[in-house]
Parts: sequence; C-alpha cells; structure tokens
Amino acid sequence: MNDTLDTLENVTYDELNEGDTATFTRTLTEDDLYLFAAVSGDVNPVHLDAEFAANTMFKERIAHGMWSGSLVSAALATVMPGPGTIYLEQNLAFKRPVKLDDTITVKLQVLRKEPKNRVVVECDVRNQNDQQVVVGEAKVIAPKDKVKLNKPNLPEITIDR
Repeated sequence: MNDTLDTLENVTYDELNEGDTATFTRTLTEDDLYLFAAVSGDVNPVHLDAEFAANTMFKERIAHGMWSGSLVSAALATVMPGPGTIYLEQNLAFKRPVKLDDTITVKLQVLRKEPKNRVVVECDVRNQNDQQVVVGEAKVIAPKDKVKLNKPNLPEITIDR
C-alpha cells in the first residue's frame, strides 16, 4: 500500500493483518518549513534562519521534529489504516535531522491487533539515503467500515517571506 493514488481507501480492522506494510513519502521544501512554523507557532530559528542555523551543531536549517511526526500521522490517516482511523498514542525517537530537500518515507508495519479495533503500528521514517530519521510506535483505532473517496482538493497557499 502507498500514497500515490488520487483516491483514499482505508483498510478496515478486519482486513488488517500482522506484518502488513504501507508507505508515505514527502520531500521537505522551504515552504514546508514556513508553513509548519506558521501553523504550529514553532519559530525556532534553527528552522527558519540560515545564519543562526549555521552556528548550531547541524550547520544548516533543519525541519521541525514534529514535521516528521506529522508525516506519520498522514500515513496512518490516508494510507493504512486510512480514512476513519483514530489516533490514540504515539511515541517517537528522533535519530537524525531532516534537512531541506530530503525525501522522507514513512514505513508503517502492523505489529499487532488488539480488542476494540485497536492496532499497534511500527513507524520507521527514513531519508533518501535510507538513514533512519525517526522511529516509534503508534496505537490507533482502525475503521470498521470500508471507505473509498477522492482526495480533497486543498487550497492554493502563497507564502510571502
């Protein structure tokens, strides 16, 4: 399962099996940095100010850690289990920074199914060099009912810097 289609189709609790996998991929753009800062309120200069970031341990601007976390959320919500999924818990360990133009792939793997439609999912997030940037586990309530719908059209957003 992956995120390349124009439709969203969930995988119901009954359809999920231990070991099932899915992926979700995004590339970090400068606009993503500014949009995430604007939406979250996290304006740490390590994300937005190249001069400031050059004097940090990273030597350049990096993504907000939760930008990577939001990709995990997107993968769970749109790919597996998909539409209708309810997020209950998440733990994340940040292993290395995500930098501008990095292409990040979230790989989800069903670890186990629990009562009441609960599913525990391993979350392995890697960059284009197959380096792990984030690892963790999520617990969700998987949907009971099958859904297939078109991805919504999002509004065009213009950023003035």
